[in-house]
Amino acid sequence: MSRRVPRSRALALVLGAALAVPLTLTPPATAAGAYTVTPLKFTVQAGGRSCPVDADLYRPVGVDRDHPAPAVLGTNGFGGSKSDGSTDTIGKAFAQRGYVSLVYSGLGFGRSGCLISLDDPDIDGAAASRLVDFLGGTRAADDGTTADFVTRDAPGDPRVGMIGGSYGGAVQLATAAVDHRLDALVPMITWNDLAYSLAPNNAVGGKGVPGVFKWQWTNGFYLIGESRPLLEPSLDPSRVNSLACLHFVTEACRTVHTLNSGSFPAGPTAELFAFARRVSPVSYLHRVDTPTLLVQGQADTLFNLNEATATYRALKSQGTPVKMIWQSWGHSGGLTRPAAGELDLSKGNLETSYVGRRVLAWFDRHLRKRAHADTGPAFAYHRDWIDDPERAYATADHLPALSRTLYLSGDGALVDQPGEVARGSRRYTNGLIPTSHSESSLAGLLGLPDSPPRDTEGTYLDWTTAPLKRPLDVVGAPRATLKAVSPKAERTQDSADAADKLVLFAKLYDIAPDGTRTLVRRLVAPVRVPDVTRSFTVTLPALVHRYETGHRLRFVIAASDDAYFGNRGIKPVAVVSGPRTTGTLRLPVAGS
Repeated sequence: MSRRVPRSRALALVLGAALAVPLTLTPPATAAGAYTVTPLKFTVQAGGRSCPVDADLYRPVGVDRDHPAPAVLGTNGFGGSKSDGSTDTIGKAFAQRGYVSLVYSGLGFGRSGCLISLDDPDIDGAAASRLVDFLGGTRAADDGTTADFVTRDAPGDPRVGMIGGSYGGAVQLATAAVDHRLDALVPMITWNDLAYSLAPNNAVGGKGVPGVFKWQWTNGFYLIGESRPLLEPSLDPSRVNSLACLHFVTEACRTVHTLNSGSFPAGPTAELFAFARRVSPVSYLHRVDTPTLLVQGQADTLFNLNEATATYRALKSQGTPVKMIWQSWGHSGGLTRPAAGELDLSKGNLETSYVGRRVLAWFDRHLRKRAHADTGPAFAYHRDWIDDPERAYATADHLPALSRTLYLSGDGALVDQPGEVARGSRRYTNGLIPTSHSESSLAGLLGLPDSPPRDTEGTYLDWTTAPLKRPLDVVGAPRATLKAVSPKAERTQDSADAADKLVLFAKLYDIAPDGTRTLVRRLVAPVRVPDVTRSFTVTLPALVHRYETGHRLRFVIAASDDAYFGNRGIKPVAVVSGPRTTGTLRLPVAGS
């Protein structure tokens, strides 16, 4: 054990630095706005605890009681703090643009106290709400500092928006659920449902069935949280829980421990998923009425585009003003190397990037109340096949529908018509160790190289189209329907432990004319099949990808993936195809 400590500390240090990146918004060198910075401490009550909060107040020169300005509130990503070289630049960027900015270290991070509670509305949301009180002039910082220079819509009701990414994104929705004084939100690359994020089951109708444990991502973040004493000596006592769960709330540790056990008995599993969902936007979005601009990353296997889509649809259906942008970068790549013309968080190119201009317009409309500010279309997405940065974003008033259907033929072809389906049965089996590789989950986040995706012969099935006669632009989440025949899985179908159910992984490749295979954004759809005796439908992670003329689209189901836990025991699988019994792949095609 002792020999492993240096490795853990090194990994924790590297991860801690990397996970803070999503919040960097360095103001442009040409910005001329001057401001002052005042360090502040707040003691807030949250979740039955007294929590110290460490914050910095950025005040533009010339803003005072007679000349108030709206405010922007922001906090760090997981593992960061108010002064990690990223969060503090939120304060600088918006103060230079005339906003009062208050940035703070989230609970359990930096020099703020209390346990890491995964952006629980009743804890993290409540703490942020107390900072809104400060901006509204109804409470003071611990040293007596007050803010009487923020624009107010009513006594105690400041004009305030929030912005931030990942952990600093979900807290915005959590705060809006408990405090309706917020006027604008910009959550970036964040989650909708942590139960899905950590153990996704992409089977339609499979929400009652535990998903497939995303062990690399989950344990990486868990290590960051539990390693706080290595990174920050002399922690506030309120940040220590117990020897079994050092710095998270107890329910979070139990969730991770259960996931790592590889066993999902009905009672404990239901409890852990209830906790994960309770602290997630999926459970409280019905209480959010603040105008929200969602920004999600295409290169993101941690919080994929389906998460933002679920949040977008929930808010839209209840009448909350909401728009959504799918930028190119996310947790899995591009955090430090955005595509040309994208919002570069190391440069803060707000005025010169599409996403940056949309953020500024969102705040112009909802914080400065400039009715003429154009907040853009309902939906926009980055296209990496367009070289001109000014044309890289396409826009639409809705997401593309599932408009093209392909059929899984028994000979391994992916065909256009049911009548083209050949009868046949094809089989694969899993091994005792993973035989497919999609990604090393933390490699993209840390800027480390990763080996190409691979599948081992005999442990997967694939279906491939003929070479395309024209480009095919897929924008959205494809859906596949098929039946996997597995007598061994049938025998454990009714087991009290959901880990006995069949697991498989669905994914889409782009096959170039020279045979080069590209797993689009390294995305996979883990499935724990709800009922192996019936056909099932899987929703794949949404993507934005052009399959060029001459390329082929390949649909794959694999027995395993080394970024996830897999099957318990050996479970051979067969897929039978015939003109009336074949599986299908439905694609959301842009422009169709």
